[in-house]
Amino acid sequence: MSRDQIIGALILAASVIGIVIYGWILFFTEWTILLLQLTGFVAVAAILGILAWIGYTLATTPPPKPIEEIEKELGDELKKLEEEVKESSKESSGEKEG
Repeated sequence: MSRDQIIGALILAASVIGIVIYGWILFFTEWTILLLQLTGFVAVAAILGILAWIGYTLATTPPPKPIEEIEKELGDELKKLEEEVKESSKESSGEKEG
């Protein structure tokens, strides 16, 4: 068995044990209300935490460059490359003549 398979089997076993313990506490103890309250709190806190993280990321990430600016930069780079190709072709044709 590879290491990944062992980890997978452990996760599977822990999950099944967790389900059994959760069900036992939920249906067979006096802690039912507290368990439901904790479950609801954790679920809502997880969702709101994810939304807070998304909001923070959107608020702190700088906006992208406008597409027109990117197109201009690409056009400038293309012109430079075309000039370099022309110069190199002139040099190589000059070498052949000489």
